[in-house]
Amino acid sequence: MATLGDLERAVMDLLWEHQEAITANILRDLLSQRTTDDNAESRPLAVTTVLTVLSRLEKKGLVERERASRPHRYCAVTSREEHTAELMLEVLGSAPDREAVLARFIGTVSPGEAQTLRTLLGRP
Repeated sequence: MATLGDLERAVMDLLWEHQEAITANILRDLLSQRTTDDNAESRPLAVTTVLTVLSRLEKKGLVERERASRPHRYCAVTSREEHTAELMLEVLGSAPDREAVLARFIGTVSPGEAQTLRTLLGRP
C-alpha cells in the first residue's frame, strides 16, 4: 500500500469525516478553512490541485468517484479504521518475525488498550 503525502492525508481525513460523497470544490474550501484555522501562511489551493490529488488517490484505490452527476463527487472506499488495519497488516506481513513484532507492539500499548485487545480476543 502506498504511503500518503501531506495533502493526500488531509484530503483523506476530510473524506473520512464526511459520510456522503463531496465535490472537489467543497474539499478545496474545507482544506482552505483548515489552513486558515491552523494559521499557516500558504496560498489557497486551486481546484485542479485537489482534482489531481483525488485522481492519485483513486488510482491508489482509496477514493471512488461518482460520475453520475457533474461535478463529480468523491468518497473514501474504506473507513479510516479499515485503512489503518490494512496498513498494520501490511507492515506485519513484511516482518520476518511476526511474533516479535506483535510482542513489541503489545508491549507498547496502554493498559486500557491491552484490555481492549483481550476483550476483542475473547479473553477476560
